[in-house]
Amino acid sequence: MSRFSLTGARALVTGANTGIGQAIAVELARNGAEVIAVGRSSMEATLAAVAAVGGRAVALKADLGSVAGATAAFAAALEQSGPIDILVNNAGIIRRADSIDFTEADWDAVMEINLKVVFFLAQAFARARLAEGKGGSIVNIASLLSFQGGIRIPSYTAAKSGLAGLTKTLSNEWSGRGITVNAVAPGYVVTNNTDSLRGDPDRNRAILDRIPIGRWAEPEDISGAVAFLASPAARYVTGITLPVDGGWLGR
Repeated sequence: MSRFSLTGARALVTGANTGIGQAIAVELARNGAEVIAVGRSSMEATLAAVAAVGGRAVALKADLGSVAGATAAFAAALEQSGPIDILVNNAGIIRRADSIDFTEADWDAVMEINLKVVFFLAQAFARARLAEGKGGSIVNIASLLSFQGGIRIPSYTAAKSGLAGLTKTLSNEWSGRGITVNAVAPGYVVTNNTDSLRGDPDRNRAILDRIPIGRWAEPEDISGAVAFLASPAARYVTGITLPVDGGWLGR
């Protein structure tokens, strides 16, 4: 199991205060990584969860809603904690409305955080690693909407589809220099972003009826795939978007 170990690595996880990001932070720490948990909200619950599995983590409060804020946070993490070996781009938002009524403000907000900020954080990470003459791992959090169209989420679908393409592009450029770039595409997960879907009996039933495993994912169901892609065991895996969806896409 040593090839799956992250002992000695330092990982930065964005949006780590709750949900999938929190589960990823805990899983990476469980596997030996020192975690920098980044987000705009309190990280107390995340730090406590990491401590409960015997891991190590520090919190960095930052506004990831703009490129300037995100890259400043990355620079602060480097200064405070030292070289970063793993970057997990998890932070994201969603806006729901009929496409006929969708606003420019909602479009821009989602595209900024879910795609533009992801690229420039990846760029900052790659610049730092290459300057040090070292490799690393980037894991982006994509979505089933990287493969499908969805309903009433045009900007989210556009961003997550773009993220799958961006993952391939960065892999093409950086894998030969030691930086693997992959994405994990979660299925329907119990998080704040899906409250409205789970609260709609008809929509909830339609979703469950298509998932072969027969339930919504928990955040912990996603974190293992991220830990694998960040580990030495995945050193020859790059440029992929891995669905973790309970069999949804297989239907």
